[in-house]
Amino acid sequence: MAIQPIRLFGDPVLRTRAAEVVDFDAELRKLVADLTDTLTAEAGAGLAAPQLGVGLRVFVYHCDGFEGHLVNPTFDVVGDEDQVGPEGCLSIPGMRWDCKRHLHVVANGWNMHGEPVQVEGSELLARCIQHETDHLDGVLFLDRLDPETRKQAMREIRNAPWFDQANQPVVKASPHPLFGRAR
Repeated sequence: MAIQPIRLFGDPVLRTRAAEVVDFDAELRKLVADLTDTLTAEAGAGLAAPQLGVGLRVFVYHCDGFEGHLVNPTFDVVGDEDQVGPEGCLSIPGMRWDCKRHLHVVANGWNMHGEPVQVEGSELLARCIQHETDHLDGVLFLDRLDPETRKQAMREIRNAPWFDQANQPVVKASPHPLFGRAR
């Protein structure tokens, strides 16, 4: 278990669909522990494996009094209510913009031992589930912003001290041991 460097906007792993987990083994448990330790250290609401450079469909969450992890998650929308509110991302540090999300979702997946898990979430937990599942599909919350807000966000990102003009993250992270493994 260790705190790992978080990949920043511009890193191609953040735009790549993560692979399904097929081995529920000690390496997966270590990944969940690393994700949890890193999330706790960064005081975030959620963190997906691609943000540590690992192309697997796993995320952890800690928000609204709930904490846990999901492996190979999917979610269904409950009802037709939406919410608009501030959203940020540990891969886009220090920045937040209003983003539209579904108000209620039910997520299904597995825990690190291969047992089925279901998580119902509203408001912040629903936002977190949607945000982290997007990460597993190579989608960033920037893609969900309205066009004007997205333009503003991109201007702010280009001027951020952690982002260089070559569209590369200033902080380079070493790959996690599971990155690039054939699954």
